Amino acid sequence: MRASAPPERAAPAGPRGGGGPVRAGAGRFPWLLVLPALGGLVFLALPLAGLLLRAPWATLGPRLADPAIRSALLLSLTTATAATAIALVLGVPLAWLLARTAFPGRRVVRALVTVPMVMPPVVGGVALLLVLGRRGVVGQYLDGWFGVSLPFTTAAVVLAQVFVAMPFLVVSVEGALRGADRRYEDAAATLGATRATIFRRVTLPMVLPGVLAGAVLCWARALGEFGATITFAGNLPGQTQTMPIAVYLEMQRDPDTAIVLSLVLLLVSIGILLGLRDRWVRAL
Repeated sequence: MRASAPPERAAPAGPRGGGGPVRAGAGRFPWLLVLPALGGLVFLALPLAGLLLRAPWATLGPRLADPAIRSALLLSLTTATAATAIALVLGVPLAWLLARTAFPGRRVVRALVTVPMVMPPVVGGVALLLVLGRRGVVGQYLDGWFGVSLPFTTAAVVLAQVFVAMPFLVVSVEGALRGADRRYEDAAATLGATRATIFRRVTLPMVLPGVLAGAVLCWARALGEFGATITFAGNLPGQTQTMPIAVYLEMQRDPDTAIVLSLVLLLVSIGILLGLRDRWVRAL
């Protein structure tokens, strides 16, 4: 005698008695959240709209042609690019160690990496001055043995930007490394590839979106750095006066010029967001 098959279970009824599955998250529209959400959106968008509405569009060209403005813009672009290059050289290996190796004190190292992200930039400038100043912990030896004085130089601008911006790169690359599929690396290792070859030919292409996103965010943060720069590098036109410092000074002398400089930084920020796109943002 054959055993009868167990009866099939009926699919759960949908919200209207049908047999289809209930979609997760289906429900009423959260009207109670609309008002505070709109308030938050207006709060974020209104200052940007005010900047656009009050901009002196008629004199935009002549103001941008001012030699002092062009010098500040060129200095900001140059130092931000140099700071990003240094952050890539130092930050990518640091992110790899944090993501792929276990060593004593890793949590402490990760905390030290993220501290500049939450610390007031002016405090970072003071810390840099106390370490690398002429009487600093390290700076006194640089000045006494090699005759190198870093504060209030263009190099100080770059160092201040690296200090505040490199954590964005490290966090981005570390997240990309943690999310990468290690089976491809294991397969390359079984085929006899060295660690350097695996990193260059397998790991780096997989995490490249995260590296690019981190580099762009690092560059943007370096471009907008103000507190650490003015504390450690000062305000010397053509040497340490970056765009954010120029905005601050022009706000006291010529607000229209400050608005023009702010517009330039705003357009750069918008361009960065458009350049990142969704696939790069998801790599963070």
